[in-house]
Amino acid sequence: MKITPQCVVSLSWVLKDAQNDELDVLDEPLDFLVGGTDLLASIETALQGKEAGDELDLSLEPADAFGDYDERLLFLEPLNKLPKDISEGMAFEGLPEGCNPEAPKDRLYFVSDLYPEHAVLDGNHPLAGIGLRLHLTVHEVREAYEEEIGRGTLGAGFFNMQIEPVVTQAADGSHPTLH
Repeated sequence: MKITPQCVVSLSWVLKDAQNDELDVLDEPLDFLVGGTDLLASIETALQGKEAGDELDLSLEPADAFGDYDERLLFLEPLNKLPKDISEGMAFEGLPEGCNPEAPKDRLYFVSDLYPEHAVLDGNHPLAGIGLRLHLTVHEVREAYEEEIGRGTLGAGFFNMQIEPVVTQAADGSHPTLH
């Protein structure tokens, strides 16, 4: 079966930045809903007509990936308004109660820096502003079930700012892994 809108595709990948530094590897295939919110539009477009066994190499500029970095989404917040166990890489749905009321409420905010009395909460996707190189392998393609189409997602949060991604940070402090 060829990939078309409203199908489910099983993908694995190697993701690198424009300097060819590896950012993420997904060895075990993961299912995504094509035509929903699971994938970037640029990836969905590139996948159209492909089938199981196909491999693609994509070069994505920030505008085609996670957008440009927006400094207006950085918020310096007092530690006394944040959980006691706060750590770099931690994520929040919207800013916690008592923080900047002007901050968009429908975003994930990552703790990017900790200071003695403040934390920097960043509402940008961790890969915003970065040119990406993505090697994709298509493992399976199937028709999407009606309930999957109705949800608009299979819950795979890597390519969007869903509220429940698994977030880990490498021991060297490099970019978080988001699958």
